[in-house]
Amino acid sequence: QAKMVLAIIGSLEQIIEQYQLNLLQLIFIIFIVTIVLLGSLMTLMEPYLPNSIRQSFRYGKHSHKGATDALVNHLEVPKAWFSHFYVFAFGWSLLSLYFIIRSVISQELAPEFVLRFLDLICGGQQRQVQVDSNTALLASLLLGLQCVRRFYETNFVQIFSKRSKINLSHYVVGYVHYFGAITSLLSNTAGFVRGSKPTPFTLSNLSLLQLGYILVFLFAWHQQYSSNMVLVNLRKNAKTGAVQTEEHLLPSRGWFNLISSPHMFFEVVMYYCLADLMTPIRTWKLIFVWVASNQTINALLTHQWYKENFKDYPKRRHAIIPWLL
Repeated sequence: QAKMVLAIIGSLEQIIEQYQLNLLQLIFIIFIVTIVLLGSLMTLMEPYLPNSIRQSFRYGKHSHKGATDALVNHLEVPKAWFSHFYVFAFGWSLLSLYFIIRSVISQELAPEFVLRFLDLICGGQQRQVQVDSNTALLASLLLGLQCVRRFYETNFVQIFSKRSKINLSHYVVGYVHYFGAITSLLSNTAGFVRGSKPTPFTLSNLSLLQLGYILVFLFAWHQQYSSNMVLVNLRKNAKTGAVQTEEHLLPSRGWFNLISSPHMFFEVVMYYCLADLMTPIRTWKLIFVWVASNQTINALLTHQWYKENFKDYPKRRHAIIPWLL
C-alpha cells in the first residue's frame, strides 16, 4: 500500500510539473465560483430553488425553514463543530510559523520534505520567489494571531445553539480554507522556493505601508472580538454570566449600530491586509475574493433575517459595509 501511495504521489507530481498546476489556486477558484453562483441564486430566485439547495446553503440564524430534504438531513452536523477546524487552524498556523522562523534564524532553505510538499500543491518546482521572508513572517504572525483567537472563542467563549446545524460541505470548506490560506503564506516565499535564501529579520526592514497594515489588522482583530462578545453576552445573564438562552436576539452595541454583521466586515478587512501584504501572490488575491464573497453573502442573508424577524429593526443599519451595503 505504501508503494502504491508513493506511486500515485509521483504521478501527481509529474502532472503538476508538466502543466504547472497550482492546486490551491484551483480550489479557491472553485470556492469563488460556487459561492457567487449559489449566492446570486439565493438572492435573486430563492423561492424557485429546490429545498435541498436552500437547506444546504443556509445555516445559523438564517437557516432554512420549512420542508427539508432527507438526504441533506443526513449530511448535516452540529454548528458547534465549527470549533474543530479552528483547532486545526491553530495547529497548522503554529507549524507554518515554526518553519518560517526556523528558516529566517538559520538562514537556510526549508527542509526538502517541505519544499516537495509545496511543489505538490502550489505549482511544482517552477514556483518563484514573490515575497521576502520578512513579509511572510509578518503575515504568518498576523494570521496565526487570528487563528489562536478564533480557537479560543469557539472552544471556550462562543455559545452554540444545540439545535443549529451546518451542512457537511461547510465543515469541510472550513478545513480547506485554513489549510490553503496558511500554506499559501509559504508557497512563494524566499527560503521556501528552491535556489532561494531567506533574509535576516530586522524591524528596520518593515515599510510604512506594512506598519499601517499591522495597525489596521490589529484594530480589525480587536473589533471582531468585541463584536463576537456582544453576540455572546446576548445569551448570558448580565449579573451572573450564566447562559440563559440559545435564541438569536437583536444586538445593539458598538458596530452593530451601523451594520448587521460587523464580525464579518472585520474578517474582510483582516484578509485584505494579508492579501495586500502578500502581493503579488495570486493565490492570496483569490483567498481575499473568496473571503469577501462568502462573508458578504452571509451578511446579506443575516441582514434579511434581522429585518424579517424584528419589525423595529433600525432602517439606517446596513448589512456589512457601513453607510454603503
